[in-house]
Amino acid sequence: MDSLVRARNGTYLAFFAAGLALTSWSSRIPTIKDQLGLTPGRLSTVLLGFAIGSMIGLPVSGMVIRRFGTRGAVGGGAALLCLGQLVAGVGVDVFALPWLIMGGLVVAGIGMGVWEVGANHEGAAVERRLGRSIMPWFHASSSAATVVAALIGSLLTFLDVPVLVHLIASVACLAGASAMAVRSFFPDDAATPEQAAGHPLAAWLETRTVLIGVVILVAAFAEGTAGNWMAVAMMEGHGLPDWLGVLGFAVFLTAMTTGRIAGARLLDRYGRVVVMAVLFVLAAVGCLLVVFGNAPLAFLGAAFWGVGASLGFPVGMSAASDDPARAAGRLSVVATLAYTAFLAGPPFLGFLGDRVGVLYALLAVGVLVVPALAAVPALRPAPVVVAASGGTPQPRN
Repeated sequence: MDSLVRARNGTYLAFFAAGLALTSWSSRIPTIKDQLGLTPGRLSTVLLGFAIGSMIGLPVSGMVIRRFGTRGAVGGGAALLCLGQLVAGVGVDVFALPWLIMGGLVVAGIGMGVWEVGANHEGAAVERRLGRSIMPWFHASSSAATVVAALIGSLLTFLDVPVLVHLIASVACLAGASAMAVRSFFPDDAATPEQAAGHPLAAWLETRTVLIGVVILVAAFAEGTAGNWMAVAMMEGHGLPDWLGVLGFAVFLTAMTTGRIAGARLLDRYGRVVVMAVLFVLAAVGCLLVVFGNAPLAFLGAAFWGVGASLGFPVGMSAASDDPARAAGRLSVVATLAYTAFLAGPPFLGFLGDRVGVLYALLAVGVLVVPALAAVPALRPAPVVVAASGGTPQPRN
């Protein structure tokens, strides 16, 4: 039990550190945009570097975990993330070169992709051993870090602290937290039977798994676009100052964290399908308030949006892990779809913002809620049957 408690606490810390690192960067995006005089389209091109890097890191993360273990994957990912953020910070404040910032973000994105899959891999192992839902709490830990980082970012923006100084402090915290987290993980010396079972690519052909991927894709798109564009939309669409725009982003993150903390109990009481259907509707309402409301209503909409986007990612991960014998392959599918939307969505929204404005571009989130609602029934836990060999009960897909 001691090793389980240590692994649980280490996983909390790993998720917290990831959220801190990501939001330390994204909270300074409005400053970077203004400082370098970037249009939404040019800013999107720079941000695309992080998406490109992550799309490299995500597909190879499984091989990295098999070769170096979860500890090696998270530790190595943290090192790349630190290096990439430092290069990006130098690109902003020392050379003012968008291509150097983009290059740093590619390296950071590779590190984040490997880090995130490794942390979710460890989280799924902890959840299976605990025998109860805890994934929303792991993601709540990440969300809590984003709230802290966003508030710090708002303060440092108000104080006009250079981006590079901010990122150096963030990287120092990230390095220390990641080192502490990986020492607490389960040993990497043996793959469990559920990790070894099945061909990982077979999950891409399973209807239920792909539908779960659709749900988590939309939730990740709603989270990612808000993370990169909420503050900018508040500033440009509602005429708010930089620091107040970042505070609107903090409202979104606070609401999302609250939804994840309360989410486990709601899921146990009402089930995945009902809870997720309500939350997606709430996210759509929040999107409409942000776009069409006045400034106070936009802040309320940011809160609705945050709650609505709170559980899609952790619930999707848990649903993909219903059958422990095939959890690894299915997690890789839904994680790839989720992070594709999370990372590619913000640059797409920026290009759309060049044509219709950033504020109205956010309506893409409300449009995508429709297919997500259609796919929500796939989250229902699969019926459990006992394998013919008399082994562990398996859910039927």
